[in-house]
Amino acid sequence: MRFGLSGLFILILSLVVPSAARADPEDIAAASRSVVRVVVFPAAAGDTPIGHGSGIVVAPNRVLTNAHVVSEEEYEGAIRVVIVPSDGGEAIAAEVIDRSPRNDLALIALNDGRRLTPATFFSGPVGDGADVFAIGYPGGVDIAQGLNMADVLRPQVPVKTRGNISSGRSAKDFETLLHTAAIGGGNSGGPLVDGCGRVLGVNSFGSLSDGSDAEFFFAVAQREAAAFLRRNNVAFRSVDSECLSRAEMSRAEAEREATEAARLAEENRLAEAARSKSFGEARRQAEYEIIESRDNLSMLTVVLIFLALGAAGTCWQLLERERRDQARLAGGSAAALVIAALLSWYARPSFAQVEELTRARLVNTEDPAAPAKVASEGKLTCVIDRSRSRITVSDTADVPFEWAASGCVNGKTQYASDGARWVRTFVPNNEAQVSIVSFEPARSSYRIERHLLGSEAMQKARAARNQYDVKSCSSDPAMLEKVGAMNAAVRQLLPQQPNELLAFNCN
Repeated sequence: MRFGLSGLFILILSLVVPSAARADPEDIAAASRSVVRVVVFPAAAGDTPIGHGSGIVVAPNRVLTNAHVVSEEEYEGAIRVVIVPSDGGEAIAAEVIDRSPRNDLALIALNDGRRLTPATFFSGPVGDGADVFAIGYPGGVDIAQGLNMADVLRPQVPVKTRGNISSGRSAKDFETLLHTAAIGGGNSGGPLVDGCGRVLGVNSFGSLSDGSDAEFFFAVAQREAAAFLRRNNVAFRSVDSECLSRAEMSRAEAEREATEAARLAEENRLAEAARSKSFGEARRQAEYEIIESRDNLSMLTVVLIFLALGAAGTCWQLLERERRDQARLAGGSAAALVIAALLSWYARPSFAQVEELTRARLVNTEDPAAPAKVASEGKLTCVIDRSRSRITVSDTADVPFEWAASGCVNGKTQYASDGARWVRTFVPNNEAQVSIVSFEPARSSYRIERHLLGSEAMQKARAARNQYDVKSCSSDPAMLEKVGAMNAAVRQLLPQQPNELLAFNCN
């Protein structure tokens, strides 16, 4: 095929030697599964390709490529197109449904109803010097490997080259990204991706070099591609979050954990101080109450004794006057007053009761330093925490669900307990990804770990999932054990680290 724009650029076949990249290899491998080979045949007759390029799966049945890859003018006659997936499956007959020569874009529709894994675009700003990867099928590599026509029509892992963005320069007629990730004839239409595998642009052409100048390459910018896809009513994936490596995520998480530990330590210190203050105040109040009660009862005892003495004196006088009936009444009163005085004296509270009275005062007293309690059941809305997330392929919409303390979600999906978390693994039939979803009620924390897998790995994961019938909620220990076993069976097939990590805060 012809590479570049007529009159401006020529075919670039050389590749640079890649050096160490900051990107995670698993993310670039996942992005590669959304890259296809676009093979062009003459429409009239013949099974010999007359050209090929690369393409990006933008919807399960739609492929984006360069307009010049599928231009009949380029080949001087009608053409037919075949799409060759990079990951499993045979070649797929397809047709061009729109071309935009102005910005070198074209859209291809698959004809046989098969579904491929779409790529994800990055809609945020692309920084100067950012690490990037070009992914595609350069013809020079095919020739060097001795591939024949049959090989070209079979799934092949695309070639990746690394470079950097050189921002501030663009083509005049449409927006492009200038970069140094080497591309050659056949890379046209393939993606330029960031370190997380998100599409930044569509590789299109390269600069002319006479052997002494540096080589530069151009990709049609994501904004141009997005406008073209919207015009064709293609609902494509797009994210705008910064690309963080796993190492950066680990460092950030360690810093957050240290900050959180320091915050909790300070809160505990303040809470302990508040509790000590509350206890001290309660103890002082208890002491004051006991002292006051003892003083009152002591005074009452003295009064009763004086009254008893008075009654006794009256009794003595009445006896001298031989008024015996009245004397007995006065004597009885004196005796009763003595008994009352004794009771009053012994009823005084002891200082040993200070601790008991202090505890009684603290019962049902709200601790102002205590953290707010988290609702453990009911309807929740979980909001993405971008500072704790590594977003590579998913949107960040709020997640509403209804949680039950038994681990049942929305009344139909059972999770299994794993320490403080409840966990469920999801292996969809129509998507090339496995998600480990967990919820921690005590912290109202919802988390999704997403693994992007190839077709063979997905088949194994689905087989592991299908060994267990876990289609409904149940608090039966046998069911909970079965969900846990299913989680473990799938998890042991997955890479150690997920491609995407989404952390949500729920309320």
